Amino acid sequence: MSSPVNPQPMNPHKGKSGPVAELSASQLCRGSSPEEFDFQSTESLEPLDGVIGQERALRAVSFGIGIRSPGYHLYALGPVGTGKTTTIRKFLEKDARSQPVPDDWLYVNNFNDPDRPCALRLPAGKGREFRDDMDRLVEDLKTDVPRAFESKEYKQEIAAIEEEFQQRSKRLFQELDERARSRGFRLVQTPQGVMIAPARNGEILTSEKLNELDEKERHRIMETQRGLQKEALGVWQRIQQLQREGKERTYDLDRRVVGFAVDHLINSLKEKYAAYDPVSTFLSEAQGAILKNVQAFKQIREGEQPHQPQQMLMALMGDRQSSLFDEYRVNLIVDNSRIEGAPVVLESNPTVPNLVGRIEYQGRFGTLVTNFRMIKAGALHQGNGGYLMIEVNDLLTRSFAWQILKRALKKEKIVIEGVGEAFGAITTRTLKPEPIPLNLKVILIGDPSLYYLLYHVDPDFQELYKVKADFSDRMDRNPETTQKYARFVSTICREESLKHFDPSGVARIVEHSARMVNHQDKLSTKFGDIVDLIRQSSYWAGQNGNHVIRAEDVQKAIEEKIYRLSRLEERLQEMIEEGTILIDTDGWVVGQVNGISVIPLGDYSFGKPSRITARTFAGSRGVVNIDREAKLGGRIYNKGTMILAGYLGGTYAGNVPLTISASLTLEQLYEEVEGDSASSVELYALLSSLSGFPIRQDMAVTGSVNQHGEVQPIGGVNEKIEGFFHVCRLKGITGSQGVLIPQKNLKNLMLREYVVDAVKEGRFHIYPISTIDEGITLLTGRRAGKRRPDGTYPDGTVNGAVQRRIHELAEKARTFGRYKEKPGEGGTGEGESDGGESDRGECNERAF
Repeated sequence: MSSPVNPQPMNPHKGKSGPVAELSASQLCRGSSPEEFDFQSTESLEPLDGVIGQERALRAVSFGIGIRSPGYHLYALGPVGTGKTTTIRKFLEKDARSQPVPDDWLYVNNFNDPDRPCALRLPAGKGREFRDDMDRLVEDLKTDVPRAFESKEYKQEIAAIEEEFQQRSKRLFQELDERARSRGFRLVQTPQGVMIAPARNGEILTSEKLNELDEKERHRIMETQRGLQKEALGVWQRIQQLQREGKERTYDLDRRVVGFAVDHLINSLKEKYAAYDPVSTFLSEAQGAILKNVQAFKQIREGEQPHQPQQMLMALMGDRQSSLFDEYRVNLIVDNSRIEGAPVVLESNPTVPNLVGRIEYQGRFGTLVTNFRMIKAGALHQGNGGYLMIEVNDLLTRSFAWQILKRALKKEKIVIEGVGEAFGAITTRTLKPEPIPLNLKVILIGDPSLYYLLYHVDPDFQELYKVKADFSDRMDRNPETTQKYARFVSTICREESLKHFDPSGVARIVEHSARMVNHQDKLSTKFGDIVDLIRQSSYWAGQNGNHVIRAEDVQKAIEEKIYRLSRLEERLQEMIEEGTILIDTDGWVVGQVNGISVIPLGDYSFGKPSRITARTFAGSRGVVNIDREAKLGGRIYNKGTMILAGYLGGTYAGNVPLTISASLTLEQLYEEVEGDSASSVELYALLSSLSGFPIRQDMAVTGSVNQHGEVQPIGGVNEKIEGFFHVCRLKGITGSQGVLIPQKNLKNLMLREYVVDAVKEGRFHIYPISTIDEGITLLTGRRAGKRRPDGTYPDGTVNGAVQRRIHELAEKARTFGRYKEKPGEGGTGEGESDGGESDRGECNERAF
C-alpha cells in the first residue's frame, strides 16, 4: 500500500488546531439560575391549575368532548409518563361538572316473560328512591297480606261460604236418599265411595238374598238401581260443581282481601310516579301478578311450600325467585344520585363482563340459576351519559373486549351477554336483559404504535375514533414554562405533603428536565419522572437535615438513582480499565477510530466507547462490513455502512473505477448493533487506512454521514460524550482528549457538571463538525484538501492521499486483468480477453 512519505500532523495533538472552534463550557449545558425565581419557597406559590405543555392535546380533547356527532371518540397517544391519564381525567372531571347528571337505570321483572327483564329509566336519584319504595312495598306485603287472611271477618266469610256449600251439598244428598228410599234403596258409604244398594224392611239385601228372589224381581231391582245410579251421577256432578263454585267464591274473596291489602300501597306508588309511564306500567303488572298469586301467599301464611309439581319444577330450573316477594323488587344497576355532573369512569381491567356487565348465577339443587336481580352493571353503564377512559393495551389484551366495545359503540346500546353468547359458542339458557341505550365518549389511552396499527388494520377504528389527542414528551423552555414548572413542583409538594423547594432546588429540577429531553430549549413533560425526582429529593433533604429542598438535595437524588442503575456501566468500565475491552485514549493508529454507542437499559442509558477498525487492499469486493455479514447489524446500521461506498465513489473515483476491497468492523462486538451514528466513524477509519495517515486515539467520534460527506445529528449525544469521558478518567486525563460531535447536535448538549468543569479547565475538548473534511482534519492533524478544477486534490492532504491510493488500486486491478490474458491476444481480440473485460465490469459494478 502506497502512503505519503513521513506523514506528520499539522499540529501537536492538543486538540486546538483546524478550522473547527472548540466548544466553550457555556455551550455544553444551559443551566437554570435561582435568580429566575422570585420566591423564597415553593410553599408561597399558587398551586398549578391545569396542565402545562400539552396545548395541542388539550385542544383535541376539548374538541372531542364538545362535538356530539357519532364516531367522535378519542384516542390519546404519547410516550409513557407524559401524564396522559391524569391530564385527561382532570380535564374531563372539570368539564363533566358542567354537564347534566345522567339518568338512573334499573332492571325489573318481566311478569310475562321472566327470561327477558325490562329496563327502566328514571332521573338521577329517582332510581334509588323507587328501589327503596319497592323494598318497602315488599316488606308491607309480607306483613299485610298474611294479616288480611288472619282477620276475623275473613274467617267468618270463609266459614259462611263453606257452610253454604256444605248445606247445599247435604240437601242434594238428602233428596237423593229420599228418592232412593221411596224406591226401596239405601245410600251406603263404602271405602270406594257412596253406593246405592237395594233394601227391604230397612235392611240391605245381600247378594245371597238377591239371588233368592225370582228373576223378574231381580230384573226390576237392577233396572231401578241403574236409574238411581244415573241420578246419583248427576248429583255427584252437581256437588263437584258446587265445590268449584265454592273455590271460586273463596278465590274471589282472597283476591278481594289481597287487593284490599295491596291496592292502596300500589296505587300510592302509581300516583307518586305517574309522570313515568314505564314505572306505572310495571306497577300495574306487579299488581296483577300479586292478585294471580294469592294461593302462594296463603301457602306462605299457612307455613306451607308450593306443592304443585309445575311450581316445584320451575323453582328447580331457576325460573322463579327463591323468595316469592323478590319478584316485586327492582335491581338498581346505575345509581347517579351521588354524583355531580356527568360521570368520568376509568376502567383498569376492561374484560367483557367489566365493560358491558354480567349476569351472575347461584347454585341451587345441583344446577345454576339466575334472575333479574343478579344482573350487574359494567363500565359502559357507569359511564353512560359521561366519559369512559380505558388503557388501549389493557383493552387489546382482554379476550374479545375490543370487539364487544366496538359493537356497543356502533349500535349505541349496551347488550349484557357473555362472550359465548355474543359469538354463538354457547347456547345455555340464560337471561336476555333488555338493551340499554348508550350515549358516552370513550377515551382510549395508549402509545402511538398501537394507534397507527389500529388505524391501518381495523376500518372500524377509523370510523369510531376520529379525534387524536397527541401528547408530546417535551415543551418549549421559556420564562413562562419555567415559572409553571415551579408551580407544578409546589402543587406536588402540597398534594403529597413533601418538603418544599427553594429557588436553587427548582432550578436544578428545570435543568434535569431539559437533560431528560436532551435539548437546551425544551423541558420534559414526562411529569411522572419529575414527580419521582421531587419525592426522592424530599427524602434526601430529610436525610441531610434540610427544611427545604436545595440544589444539592436534588443532585443527591439524581446521583443516587444513577448509582442504583449503573452496575452494568461500571462493570464495562472495569473491563476497559483492565484491558479486557480494548480502548486507546492516547497515541496515533492508522485505520482505527474510537466510536461511541449508547446502551439503553430501559430506565437508564449510558455511552460505551467501541474501537472501529478498517483495512483496505487491492481487490474488487468493495466495502465489506464484517458485522453486517455476521448478521449483527440492524437495518439502519447496514444502511449507514452502505452509504460509505457512495461517498468514496463520488468523492474520489469520478474518472476511474472504484476497485478496492475494504473490511470494517466494530471490534469486540458480541451483540446486535443498530443505528447509523457510527457511519462517520467508519468513514474516518477507511480514509485513514487509504491515506496512511494515523488517527488520534485521544479523540472519540459520533455522527452519521450522507453520501455528500455532511455529518448528520444523532441521538444520545450527552451519554456518548460522558461515556468517553469516563474512560479517559479511568485511563488518565492527558489534557488533549475529547469528542467530535455533529454541529447540528449543539442544541442537544446538556452535559453533567463534571464534564463541563473539565472543558472549562482545558482538560477535555468537544468539537462540533459539519463535514467529513472538518472531522478528518481534526483527527489526523492534516488538511483535508479541496477538490481542484481538474478533479484532483492537493498533495499532502488527506483527500489527495486517498485519491492517489484509489487510483493506484484501480491501476493494479487493470494491470492484473491484463496479466491474466493469453500471450499474443493483446486483450483486444476475442475469446479470453473479452471474458476478462467482462469480469472487470462485473467487479466494478459490485464495488459501486
